[in-house]
Amino acid sequence: MNSQPNAQRILVVGAGATGGYFGARLAQAGRDVTFLVREGRAATLRRRGLRITGLGQEDVIEPALVTAADLNSRYDLVLVTVKASALPRALADAAPAVGPETVIIPFLNGMAHMDTLEAAFGTERVLGGIVKVVTTVTDDGDILQMNPLATLTVGEQHGPPSDRVLQAVELFTVPGFKASATADALASMWHKWVFIVSAGTVTCLMRGPVGAIVAVPGGKEFVHSVLAEAGAVAAAAGYPVPDHETEQSVGMLTQPGSTFTSSLYRDVVAGLPGETEHLLGDFTRRARLLGAGTPLIDLALMQLRVHAATS
Repeated sequence: MNSQPNAQRILVVGAGATGGYFGARLAQAGRDVTFLVREGRAATLRRRGLRITGLGQEDVIEPALVTAADLNSRYDLVLVTVKASALPRALADAAPAVGPETVIIPFLNGMAHMDTLEAAFGTERVLGGIVKVVTTVTDDGDILQMNPLATLTVGEQHGPPSDRVLQAVELFTVPGFKASATADALASMWHKWVFIVSAGTVTCLMRGPVGAIVAVPGGKEFVHSVLAEAGAVAAAAGYPVPDHETEQSVGMLTQPGSTFTSSLYRDVVAGLPGETEHLLGDFTRRARLLGAGTPLIDLALMQLRVHAATS
């Protein structure tokens, strides 16, 4: 990567709920950010700008955009922020941006995308990445932030933070989110996966926000059971969830009156294709290989598959 972090060119693949939010915050801070988007999304962003709303804010930037047909230069950092279903096409579109020194940082949930990225570009180019943010794209194409939580973590897949990781964190240290390095990116990714799977299982099975779930008899105990089930899979894979992270998850998923729902649930309610197989399907597949039981997650997966087949 460029030895001067602030001079690094960043390509954000996708400008949805994740890429749009973090890319906009980086652009607001003066970082050299370009969004790789499809024609329809490009038209919306040219017409309205890239807007972040919610929590009493309305920030608008005029983003630098490029489509696959026009992408003809290489970038120092490529941030992959699309959903799993869009990954194959996104990687094909982004290929011209990847040079010998390019670093690729994916911010997808789950783990299956790591195999895809490594096969396409080589293990040495791919870092581990984790973001935590509660955002969605509105009907107008704006990014709605529903919770002040916004963090971004990067690291080598194995071993302590390298110079390129520390450079990336320096580049990502801007207002609007907290950036940090991790000494074990794969563990951090597994830990987030446990939360995503748990939140998806809880809200999709119960068809409601966590506040409504814990308000009924047995709701809180149900949340604890799902978290324990998912955590046992991560432990069997060699990535036990630290107690403090489990406590944070319990707090978020059992907060009285909370309107929090999972992205899986929001996609179901909106009638959109979700990441069921990438998140829950792959999780339960790995659980079987590890000999871990996941009856509650299996039930949510079956329910989501039936919903997809009948919608």
